[in-house]
Amino acid sequence: MKTRTGADVAAAPLAVGGRLPGRAADFVALAKPRLNVLVVATSAAGYYLAGPDSPALLPMAAAVVGTALVAGGAAVLNQLYEKDTDALMERTRSRPLADRRLSSLDAWVFGLVLAGAGLLILAAVSGAIAALLALATIVIYLVIYTPMKRRSSLSTLVGAVPGALPPLIGWAASSGTLSVGGWSLFAIVFLWQIPHFMAIAWMYRDDYGRAGFPMLPVVEPDGRRTGRQAVLYAAALLPVSL
Repeated sequence: MKTRTGADVAAAPLAVGGRLPGRAADFVALAKPRLNVLVVATSAAGYYLAGPDSPALLPMAAAVVGTALVAGGAAVLNQLYEKDTDALMERTRSRPLADRRLSSLDAWVFGLVLAGAGLLILAAVSGAIAALLALATIVIYLVIYTPMKRRSSLSTLVGAVPGALPPLIGWAASSGTLSVGGWSLFAIVFLWQIPHFMAIAWMYRDDYGRAGFPMLPVVEPDGRRTGRQAVLYAAALLPVSL
């Protein structure tokens, strides 16, 4: 019996029974829905905390959906850039682009549509500040962080910036300003991400090494600096959260 490869399956017509749900699942996977759960939660928290006791649900939902769409679009476009290195890593080799189940053109269109729709929703409903912050998320993530991952372990700090912007986007969408409360939420999420990233980098250091990513556990395999940074940023959460 002949085994079909991922490329064979991707080339199959959509009309083949059962293919459409699998293809749809691949598009959903490209947008990293588990990561988007954090985006939804933090942007909603920012919106709620910046507004009155009972914020209007429709504008709040628009801000959250717009932010999630932008984050999903950025995730899709990031995977386009990293599809070759993703194919070298155990934890990412089954992603739709790395496994060639979707084409690059499919991903380009999908990513641009998601990001564009999110920016339009934010600009129309949530205001210019929220939309500009969302645009900054895309630029920092794709133009600075993604290429930097192949060059420096400091990319971890840069990558934490777009990851921490959703609560600030929610805050700006609700209040129309970038006040201390919004920046405090940004700082909390930023600091939380570093121990999280360090733990992932340590667990998958062999994977990152094979793909050529100079993560801190790869360039300094004894793990001392990795542990120190995780503890330092975790400790910094205490005063920032007060």
